Parts: sequence; C-alpha cells; structure tokens
Amino acid sequence: MSSSGDDRPRSGDGGSSRRDTRTDERERPRTVRGWLGWFWTVERGGAAVLREFLISAGAVLLVGLLLFSVSGIWPPMVAIESGSMEPNMKANDLVFITDNDRFVNDDAHADTGVVTAETGSETGYEKFNGPGDVIVFEPNGSDRQVPIIHRAHFWVDEGENWYDKADPDHVGSAENCEELRNCPAPNEGFITKGDNEVTNERYDQARGLSGPVKTEWVIGTAEIRVPWLGWVRLQLAELAIVTGPGMTIEPATELRTAEPPTTSTGANPPADRISPTV
Repeated sequence: MSSSGDDRPRSGDGGSSRRDTRTDERERPRTVRGWLGWFWTVERGGAAVLREFLISAGAVLLVGLLLFSVSGIWPPMVAIESGSMEPNMKANDLVFITDNDRFVNDDAHADTGVVTAETGSETGYEKFNGPGDVIVFEPNGSDRQVPIIHRAHFWVDEGENWYDKADPDHVGSAENCEELRNCPAPNEGFITKGDNEVTNERYDQARGLSGPVKTEWVIGTAEIRVPWLGWVRLQLAELAIVTGPGMTIEPATELRTAEPPTTSTGANPPADRISPTV
C-alpha cells in the first residue's frame, strides 16, 4: 500500500497548528507601547480583570488625594456612631471634615479658625442647622481617647469664671462656678456640647468629658453630612482581628467612645462616637 498520502498534512493536523502558531507570534506586541496598547484593549482573560481592578483602585486613590488636598486632613471623613448630635447629625452618617485653618470665616474666634455658637447667633453664621461650627476634637488633647464631634458654644480664657456666661439649662444642678466642673477654666479653649437636648443636656466640660478644648486639640471642622453612607464603615469597625489565644486587636482606625465619669446623678450619656474613613 502506498503511504505517500500519509506524509502530507491534512486539515486540522499539526501543519495547520504550526501555521497558527507562526501567525500568533507575528501578532504579539514587540514593544512596550504595543504591550500597553494590548493591555488597554484586551477584552477577556486575566489581563482584562487586572486592568479593571487597577482602574478602580486608581479612581479610589485619586478621590482620596483630591479630598485630602481640599480638607488638609487624613482621613477626611468620619462615620458617626451615636446620636449625640441629633437631629442635625445621625448615627451612620458620613461627615466630611476640613482642617480648621483651611476655610477661615471672618467670624472665627481670634486665630482658631472656629466660629462659636455665641458669635454665630449674633452674626447669622450657621452649620448643620445651628449657630457656630461643629468641631472634631481630642478630649483633653489625648490621642488615646476617642475624638468627639460636637458644637463649639463659646470661648473661655484660662482661670475664667464662665458660669455666668453659660446657659443655665446646660450646667446641670450647679448653682455657681464652685459647683461646676472645669470652672474656673483650667485652660483657655472652647466650651462644647452635643446638639441632642435629650442625651446631651449639659456642656461636655460640665460632664467631665474634656476640659475647655484648646485650639491644638481641634482635629477639624465638620462641613458636609451624607446620610447613611457611614454604615459600611461602622460595620467594618465592629470586626476585631484575633491574632492568638487571649489576644484581640481592634482595627487601627477604629475610634470608640471613652466613657465619661459617673456623677451623683448617674452615668453620663456618651458623646458622639466617630470612626475615620476615606
């Protein structure tokens, strides 16, 4: 039997495969620019998935850098955990904050960059449906305590008897400076309070949450509130990372409420809990 026909490549055999391989090699990019063009236009496979991931990550990074350039603070947003600023801020809200030196209003007290509610009531300056600025600050200037987001009501000088300038409704049962916490003022700073008149009836300083808030304790001023957008961040903040027997590490970016001291009338309601986010 003749085998001459067996030596010729038929359709679908190895000869065709070799031709396809040579064609693929000719079509492969041979320069960096060519590879980049292929990566940008490929529609299937792992390269396409990687490209979409890099585009998404780049967009997030770009937004973060833009927010930082505007706010001057990182992270530029905080998620509200409790209701001490209700009805003007609510739990699960996301609040954009800026450095208090970023956009200084003419009504700001001295060189603090913060407008007090006392001044705002006279000039008409308002933020979040109330006079004056809402500030994020470190109580007693400690980065080990939970930052608080409350309204700056008025400014006191070191050693000042501020009982007479305070709203009588916000000093509790104190009838004079001697009965009022942080009076006379141990240092100059802002007297602050949450907007919630049910859970935060007294000034933070009268409750013992913090001394008068010095300018250097202020992290920033609240500018914009986005309802409910902070919910995801708060859910993530509830997760703890267990690293070994008997050891639990909270996420490094979580901020939890420091419990205020207990008074003769019972435990004080907590200040607003906030968690940073980007």
